[in-house]
Amino acid sequence: MSSFSPPQLADIGPDPCPEAVIALEKRLEDYLPPDQVALVRKAYEMGARAHEGQTRKSGEAYITHPVAVAGILADLRLDAETLCAAILHDALEDTPLPRSEIEAGFSPTVAELVDGVTKLDKLQFRDRQEAAAESFRKMMLAMARDLRVILIKLADRLHNMRTLDAMAVDARRRIARETLEIYAPIAQRLGMNKIKAELQDLGFRALYPYRHAVISKRIASQPVMRREALVTIEAQIAQRLAQEGLRNHLVSRVKAPWSIYTKMRQENKSLEQVLDVFGFRIVVPTVMQCYHALGAVHSIYKPLDARFRDFIAIPKANGYQSLHTVLFGPYGAPVEVQIRTEDMDLVAERGIAAHWVYKNAGAGGSAAQARAQDWVRNLMVTQQNAGSSLEFLENVKVDLFPDEVYLFTPKGDILALPRNATALDFAYAVHTDVGNHAVAARVDKKLGPLRTKLASGQSVEIITAPSATPGPQWLEFVVSSKARTAIRHFLKRLEHEDAVDLGHRMLDRALEVMDSSLDRIPAERIEQILAEMRHRRLEELLADIALGNRMPAQVARLMVHGQDELPLSSAPLTQGSTERIMISGSERGVLSFAACCHPIPGDEIMGYLSAGKGVVVHRADCPNVAEYRKFPERCVPMAWDRNVQGDYRVALRIEVENKPGVLAQVAAAVAESNSNIDSVEYRERDVTMSVMEFSIEVRHRKHLADVIRRIRRLGVVHGVQRL
Repeated sequence: MSSFSPPQLADIGPDPCPEAVIALEKRLEDYLPPDQVALVRKAYEMGARAHEGQTRKSGEAYITHPVAVAGILADLRLDAETLCAAILHDALEDTPLPRSEIEAGFSPTVAELVDGVTKLDKLQFRDRQEAAAESFRKMMLAMARDLRVILIKLADRLHNMRTLDAMAVDARRRIARETLEIYAPIAQRLGMNKIKAELQDLGFRALYPYRHAVISKRIASQPVMRREALVTIEAQIAQRLAQEGLRNHLVSRVKAPWSIYTKMRQENKSLEQVLDVFGFRIVVPTVMQCYHALGAVHSIYKPLDARFRDFIAIPKANGYQSLHTVLFGPYGAPVEVQIRTEDMDLVAERGIAAHWVYKNAGAGGSAAQARAQDWVRNLMVTQQNAGSSLEFLENVKVDLFPDEVYLFTPKGDILALPRNATALDFAYAVHTDVGNHAVAARVDKKLGPLRTKLASGQSVEIITAPSATPGPQWLEFVVSSKARTAIRHFLKRLEHEDAVDLGHRMLDRALEVMDSSLDRIPAERIEQILAEMRHRRLEELLADIALGNRMPAQVARLMVHGQDELPLSSAPLTQGSTERIMISGSERGVLSFAACCHPIPGDEIMGYLSAGKGVVVHRADCPNVAEYRKFPERCVPMAWDRNVQGDYRVALRIEVENKPGVLAQVAAAVAESNSNIDSVEYRERDVTMSVMEFSIEVRHRKHLADVIRRIRRLGVVHGVQRL
């Protein structure tokens, strides 16, 4: 590790940004004691020494960027440790300054904060996307230890966006898209609306400069009539609030270009329709006065039905609190009004940075900070189960939806979930074990399936059963990242266990042909084979066999004879084995059933090992089996166990008279047999006869026979054939 001498101002040469540092110190003197201001100055001296000679794309001294980042955080009145880390946030990555020097000069906490925002450019990744995802994952892990990491990162991104014009066009677009997709939503999720709004505006301008220019010009050149209407409405609201004796701060709100653009796209509206909305914010001293002010504005203009939201009683997940109402305006245009207290207004603008009290959220820290900590803790559960950094990043994107539904548990607790969340998402939000064993839900005391979509204000109770487990189909209707990750994690574990069990049975069978067994193979031989095949444990090799990546006969030969003692004959060692592998249907994680012949319990079957897919089960009379038998080393003798579980797909060809209502009659007959219809297709049709192909689910051959018998009894049916 390189040595870094203690910084002395005399060694730095001319001060690279004296005006910026003086301005920063003046801002800090407003709320920090002199010794902490001196500490920030010391960080500047160390940073200036470390970055000496480095410049930005714009040609400015590099240290101007960290100082500007610290300035953004000073506006949020952050503590001295955060400001020191902000000034040094690029030093570990871009200079020889060692972490030990930061720890010695300041504290381990400052060094940890700097390390948290340091990107991973020095590691080797397959592509830029994976590098960005891994950097993001590391940042979120650091954020779990200390939320100030994300504050520094957001300030860093904001200053980079302010100075983006110096970058090449492709880089500008890539950084802008990343800002709009990840960093602006994170700022919103943490309640930092002021930073979110600027990130969105700068990102929109960089990504779509022409669209931004058109919308901005229209906002700036609003017609005189609209400006006069705005002033009139504002005067009427102010007069009414004064009559009620409410001390208030009333401001008109102008929609940002990005907000207008997204509304145009989502609601398919023209620019004129979106612009034709008046917005006002009323800030009053107390919560009770918020409701008083609401009554006052409702007495002037009538509210629009179903457009009132009480985020004071039920705050958003990011801590945001306010009353929202939309009124019928005097000029035919809607009037949007937000009403909140001064404290709520501060939290709405600054989010988790409002009333910053580090490690002391219980004694004065804001509710926004507590909610942010909960969100980050949930993210950590997600990242532990995510298969890759890219999967983790996608899950977090899902979690950053701005629209949420607020739901009640039976005890009256409130849970916030993403828009379009289902009862199953709710179950996983309560606890992973509740989700894994969920079978149904009571929504507002009415029984419903797990795929039921939820709406704000509903009360949800989850019904569980110890035997219930997640299935792959659950992934089709959950929307929250916690639910998706938990289901995937369970299925991966289940698939691995199934694969190990099936691989064990296949290897046992292959060894039995050679008059041996796994118990009789020396442990040293097994360890040697695992090392050659690059497996850490025997379970990994067994799973590889089940997935078709290793042939059981070849592994058996290696175990019995060794690499140097293989018999000259290369004939597959499957002949002479009378034992079949029995399957119960519970192995679906590694078994698949061929679509060409749809085997069901009761059929004579065989398995065929396909690399990557594992064992594909076919009917013994399947037309493709003759071709597969040319590769006997891949053929696996199989049979159904006595106790078979689940439903199995089967295809039927049904000839019917071409009359109205025939399909309904056949469908009713299938339903009466307790079978589900997956799909129906018309294959042939003429004036008198039609041929339909049904894909249905049955439990076994006897069940199928019952379905066919019921269909044949119908007078309109002329023939039924299994495909």
